[in-house]
Amino acid sequence: MRAVRIHRYGDVDALSVDDVASRRPRVGEVRVEVHAAALNPKDVLVRKGKLRLFTGRRFPQRTGYDVAGVVAAVGPGVKRLRAGDEVYGMLGGWRAGAHAEEVTCAARSLALRPTGVSMEEAAAAPLAAMTALQAMAGLMRLQSGEEILINGASGGVGVFAVQIARLLGARPVAVCSARNEGFVRELGAAEVLPYDVQPLSETDRRFDAFFDVFGSAPFPKAKRHLASRGRYVTTIPRPDTAARDLLSRFGPRPARLVVVAPRPRDLARIAVWMDQGRLRAIVDRVLPLEAIADGHRYLETKRARGKVVLRVR
Repeated sequence: MRAVRIHRYGDVDALSVDDVASRRPRVGEVRVEVHAAALNPKDVLVRKGKLRLFTGRRFPQRTGYDVAGVVAAVGPGVKRLRAGDEVYGMLGGWRAGAHAEEVTCAARSLALRPTGVSMEEAAAAPLAAMTALQAMAGLMRLQSGEEILINGASGGVGVFAVQIARLLGARPVAVCSARNEGFVRELGAAEVLPYDVQPLSETDRRFDAFFDVFGSAPFPKAKRHLASRGRYVTTIPRPDTAARDLLSRFGPRPARLVVVAPRPRDLARIAVWMDQGRLRAIVDRVLPLEAIADGHRYLETKRARGKVVLRVR
């Protein structure tokens, strides 16, 4: 089968599409015929070696975490899924491999996919939507009626954050460029603060919650925009944010780092919302597997509206 691998850390030339052997599922695993797989900023960081503390130095390494496809084989002990099921999900931890014609992974990483959307839309959802859901419903405990500022509202996680904030009953205020104002309003943003018209630093407004998706508003800058019981969550795994996350678990003003984990119950909840038409996956562009380098280049521009997806079958 064909699979994307990196043979060293570096630029997009480190990526290649190789012929590799598929693996039989072990206990608790399933093998999935991949129909679509999404790209995430995490893939770029891994390729560049920014996360080598977690990914190590052994090569070649497989790439990709978001997947949608059909279960081809089931390993011992798997009861929830069976061959022929259409599934979607996120490979957990640092065991990548979704950018391939087949992937063998833990069954707990997957759930039945939403049937009312395409495979590409299903593949675009897991990592980004669960990041938003686990940050806001979990770490923030966002409540109905609260006002949340979402910094980076037009990107992969941001488009889900705006919609899920609405589904949780909150009032999302979006930070994005002026060109994306209409786009994020269509997603459900109650208000937009275009950073290229008026920088966030020029406003004194305070919010019940602050979700820094883009990474340009670390806690020292964001805390002036938090109400007295305001909560802050970031997606950026820097050493300072990890340390602050640990300390904030015991402090009066939480500043947390969301580390997304695959949870079947979250995937099921997201699938229901998507089937009901209440949550949309925004696919910026669809590329063939062989165009993986083009996908990485586009992600690095930070201009994508929503997700970049690879069509495999």
